Amino acid sequence: MTSTVPNAVEHADEQQPPITMFGPDFPYAYDDFLAHPAGLGQVPATEHGTEVAVIGGGLSGIVAAYELMKMGLKPVVYEADQIGGRLRTVGFDGCDESLTAEMGAMRFPPSSTALQHYIDMVGLETRPFPNPLAEATPSTVVDLKGESHYAETIDDLPQVYRDVADAWNKCLEEGADFSDMNRAMRERDVPRIREIWAKLVEKLDNQTFYGFLCDSEAFKSFRHREIFGQVGFGTGGWDTDFPNSILEILRVVYTEADDHHRGIVGGSQQLPLRLWEREPEKIVHWPYGTSLKSLHADGEPKPAVTRLHRTAGNQITVTDANGDIRTYQAAIFTAQSWMLLSKIACDDSLFPIDHWTAIERTHYMESSKLFVPVDRPFWLDKAVDDRGNPTGRDVMSMTLTDRMTRGTYLLDDGPDKPAVICLSYTWCDDSLKWLPLSANERMEVMLKSLGEIYPQVDIRKHIIGNPVTVSWENEPYFMGAFKANLPGHYRYQRRLFTHFMQDRLPEDKRGIFLAGDDISWTAGWAEGAIQTALNAVWGVMHHFGGTTDAANPGPGDVYDEIAPVELPED
Repeated sequence: MTSTVPNAVEHADEQQPPITMFGPDFPYAYDDFLAHPAGLGQVPATEHGTEVAVIGGGLSGIVAAYELMKMGLKPVVYEADQIGGRLRTVGFDGCDESLTAEMGAMRFPPSSTALQHYIDMVGLETRPFPNPLAEATPSTVVDLKGESHYAETIDDLPQVYRDVADAWNKCLEEGADFSDMNRAMRERDVPRIREIWAKLVEKLDNQTFYGFLCDSEAFKSFRHREIFGQVGFGTGGWDTDFPNSILEILRVVYTEADDHHRGIVGGSQQLPLRLWEREPEKIVHWPYGTSLKSLHADGEPKPAVTRLHRTAGNQITVTDANGDIRTYQAAIFTAQSWMLLSKIACDDSLFPIDHWTAIERTHYMESSKLFVPVDRPFWLDKAVDDRGNPTGRDVMSMTLTDRMTRGTYLLDDGPDKPAVICLSYTWCDDSLKWLPLSANERMEVMLKSLGEIYPQVDIRKHIIGNPVTVSWENEPYFMGAFKANLPGHYRYQRRLFTHFMQDRLPEDKRGIFLAGDDISWTAGWAEGAIQTALNAVWGVMHHFGGTTDAANPGPGDVYDEIAPVELPED
């Protein structure tokens, strides 16, 4: 809800460099790598046209396939459901096509600079997302324990909320060297980033988010911890993250991943769909006008992968849902990693046993959303009191509550146009509470909760279509919304993220590369999906004997200088 930046940084020189997702685990400038005119590298001409399997057509898979195509390789994309993965934008039956709901990723921080590279490339627009108390949000209501507070800025809330915000800033400063790390990341001071982070990883790998708060003198009050869990910072309450590793949370706040969000106009799924159809101007081997779509029969990805196994010559053999069997010299797996344990029959020989353990131990967060279309942004109407006198307040606001809905977001495209309400966005246990209910049953519970907060507002009379909903834990090709490491999981995540560095692996364990946001250090963010895709592209290029330009070294070229901290196993 509030800024994650402590006062020491908040009032620093406005000319300081912008923050990006540069580290802390792997401080590599992916945005510079993408922007360099020399490109991402090249493979020998003898490898041009060689097929590479890309399993998973989410953002990570499509980015990897697009960049491999530009190098002159032939990506073969497999997708079980639809291009986009958790960039899933849906419409409402019978409503104007301009009304959409973001079932997965819906808000993106400016620090996601590699993501922004592709957003700009395909010509998409972004606009501020109406998070609690954000500049783009007309008003916010915080409703806890039956008591509601209306606010346009944090100064409008009772003093206890400002005390909680101050406590969080002090907790970060005292327990995580926030200002020092913030400064080092802005300046891309790799030695200093690594020095700070190495100490914190060793100190905090076994600590939960909640334990980190409890260890801080600033959060000695249970009441403050409770309010912080329910209201939180940036996007709202974070109590569902309390059992997770504090390292996961620090990665978010260091990179400002939870601040200054923007949404993609028209829906986020447009990004992978446009990349699928994009005809790059600079391309090797393939004729001008080639796209990923044109390289696939009927312009569609191949269907779900049902089997993966190794065959002679350390090749990767893929069987799909149609029974088609193809063998590749290299493959990139970008789908949710648990698919390798359940939906896909796999040989143990695909990965080293330590990597299988890391995949099995991956912890996923549940998440649910429900959206309804409405006739207009009625929430901008001004409220009146019991005597009919104007109060100056909006009749309804972006809402944070301890009721079942938890977070309610109001999304409009202008005062005279139909609009959308995200009635509820929840995670973990709060998401599981919705799981047995149909979309209409969920809507009824949500309307009841919101009716208790806004007794004078008839939301139902404005609804113009059926609700749409998702519970990612119930989606057969996901089984969860995003990875979130538990205490002690740092070593597992390091194995997964560094898998693209395969010279260190036995020859019979090379050739298949892991990617996707659950492989990244910043899971749940599209930036992590892209960064791991670029790692895998470098890995495939290197596997085929290719190189990067000396002026634009790739993530694998500088790996030894910036490799993630390695904790002892014994």
